[in-house]
Amino acid sequence: MLTVRSVSKKIKNHWAVNNISLQLQPLEKLAIAGETGSGKTSLLKMIAGLLQPDAGSILLNGKKVPGPDEKLIPGHPAIAYLSQHFELLNNYWVYEVLEMMNQLPEDKANLIYTLCDIKDLLQRRTDQLSGGEKQRIALARQLSKAPQLLLLDEPFSNLDAQHKQQLKAVIEKVTEELQMSCILVSHDAQDILPWADTILLLKHGEIIQAGTPQQVYQQPVNEYGGGLLGAYSIWTAKELAATGLNTANENNYYFIRPEAWQVNTTGKEGMRALVEVCFFYGPFYLTQVLVNGKTILVNTGLHFYDRGTVMYIHPNFETIHLLKA
Repeated sequence: MLTVRSVSKKIKNHWAVNNISLQLQPLEKLAIAGETGSGKTSLLKMIAGLLQPDAGSILLNGKKVPGPDEKLIPGHPAIAYLSQHFELLNNYWVYEVLEMMNQLPEDKANLIYTLCDIKDLLQRRTDQLSGGEKQRIALARQLSKAPQLLLLDEPFSNLDAQHKQQLKAVIEKVTEELQMSCILVSHDAQDILPWADTILLLKHGEIIQAGTPQQVYQQPVNEYGGGLLGAYSIWTAKELAATGLNTANENNYYFIRPEAWQVNTTGKEGMRALVEVCFFYGPFYLTQVLVNGKTILVNTGLHFYDRGTVMYIHPNFETIHLLKA
């Protein structure tokens, strides 16, 4: 459906996006993650036709997506772009703001308003809305153009937890009911891991890894990529010798997530660890422990441990990842 070929963009004498290529299939949900300045927004704006590439091409259904240097009004009619900024005119009735862009018959427009959970907001003024309400209205406004592709640029950044969950549910309904492909940019792993079919990781304007959420989370290509998606620790095979790890190269480096550690407080199997603090995350505890002079996080499930508790930990060898030799 979408093809990005060798796209590059230089901003202020550095490559914001450097020779990126990707493909998006119909109904695919693609997430893009990376540190601040990695090129996420620049790439998304070029796909939307809002930023002119310096090199490369972008095709939607085999036809070029023109940049702002190639058309009078930037943007593509079949691509909806929603940023973290609400972009609503002040002191207008909500129904007026929606009617300005609506290209749908009444029944289909009403379906959009229902999916976006805004039907009860139509008679409100735009300066009387919460951030979450404004974002859902901005989404409905974009969808009223009947797009084929939805681009979401950090849409949850300015929302509290309740409105964030509400918008997530709306996006899920919209993409399913309207049969839309979607690309989401987010810095929060919890936004993208349960949602995406494919994840791209960017650094310095380049793709460093692409794969399923499970692949990118459990088998990162490097420490930077792994760190984007959650807590971890790095160990050499020599350091893990006490856990029974057998390897031909004691200098191998292993990437280990907190949930990969197994805890034993009755026996002495594994490495001795001293509890420093236990953090409550609702469905689980992350316990900070000191082991061999290294401070790491261990997921201890529903078990709380007092400061000073001695435990013995060893990794599940099936879930640790050889990072490099």
